[in-house]
Amino acid sequence: MKKTVISVMGKDTVGIISKVSSVCAQNNVNIIDITQSVLQGLFVMVMLTDTENLKCEFSEFSESMKKLGENAGVEIRVMHEDIFNSMHRI
Repeated sequence: MKKTVISVMGKDTVGIISKVSSVCAQNNVNIIDITQSVLQGLFVMVMLTDTENLKCEFSEFSESMKKLGENAGVEIRVMHEDIFNSMHRI
């Protein structure tokens, strides 16, 4: 299993989860776990996904998520789990 973390942050609007999960499904990315919150109009979501059977290059998937975020008015970041863990280790 190749675990990947997808984080989404920005102004809350209708359909953010649907849009992100649709891009995952189109690229054969399985959502393992998801958490999301809305804090005073700020939408925050973190998804743990499995990209073992990704239909495209990882960089292409990451770029498609970044563009989706730009179009939706939110910031979307995609990174391998080990990089995410290294960044957040104290």
